[in-house]
Amino acid sequence: MTVTPLTSHATVHTGAGTAPAFRGRIGRDARSGHYAVPGRYRLHLSTACPDGLRIAVVHSLLGLGTDCPVTFLPAVPDDPERGHAVLRPLYEASAHRYPGPALGPVLSDAWSGRIVSTHAPDITRDLSRLGGTGPAPYPHGADSEIEAVERMCRQGVDEAAQRAGAAQGEQDDRDDALDTLLETLGALDRWLDGRAYMLREHLTAADAEVWTTLVHLDTVHRQHLDATAVHRIADHPALWSYARRITAHPAFGTHLDLDGVERRHRARCRGLESAGAAVRILDWPAHTVRP
Repeated sequence: MTVTPLTSHATVHTGAGTAPAFRGRIGRDARSGHYAVPGRYRLHLSTACPDGLRIAVVHSLLGLGTDCPVTFLPAVPDDPERGHAVLRPLYEASAHRYPGPALGPVLSDAWSGRIVSTHAPDITRDLSRLGGTGPAPYPHGADSEIEAVERMCRQGVDEAAQRAGAAQGEQDDRDDALDTLLETLGALDRWLDGRAYMLREHLTAADAEVWTTLVHLDTVHRQHLDATAVHRIADHPALWSYARRITAHPAFGTHLDLDGVERRHRARCRGLESAGAAVRILDWPAHTVRP
């Protein structure tokens, strides 16, 4: 089935058997098509999803509540095949005969009623172009450092934890994945020993990346690891102390939806739980400061 974009400003990428990903960007001036105007754009996301949680944190750090409103989506779509009903008009206005589910995160343009982007990394970065009152989450000259942190979290934690907790596969493969996971956590633990933040002297997108990754590790991946593995993961005092401290910041902890994370996990996961699932490493609600 052919999917045709209805706007020249948002590129639609498709693959075999997959729904299109919209990759428009917010530019710095009118020549970009999608240029920064307070109130023009809206976010649609679920904080039960790691991408949505990360975007919500950066949005709060920037103080964009008025300049870029947020529609929070349920943890699980209304319809598994069609996605979120509230997003269907945006998808159908943005791609002719749109074939896939309408899912978040979405950055939409209120002027056109169409989607700018569904690509989480681009959305997160482009929020800085909408202004805001908080410190820059992507400080000048920090791009390569933040990208390195993102790769470390994606490959060394998320992907390694998923492989380590796989119900099927060779024991050697699981052991190798667990080694990678523990090496990455050890590197983060040593780096954070004596530091308040990942980079610079204030919170940045790197902190949003690491914190979201640790939330997902403790609330989702942990459920597929045995008790010994979970104990070894917990044995990184600087890292988990950092997680507790960051959770207390209102831009972070107030977005935690642990019940939503659990509902989303149960709806999506087909793996078997293991013996490490009983107790979380961190009591996340205890360290959350509610407004």
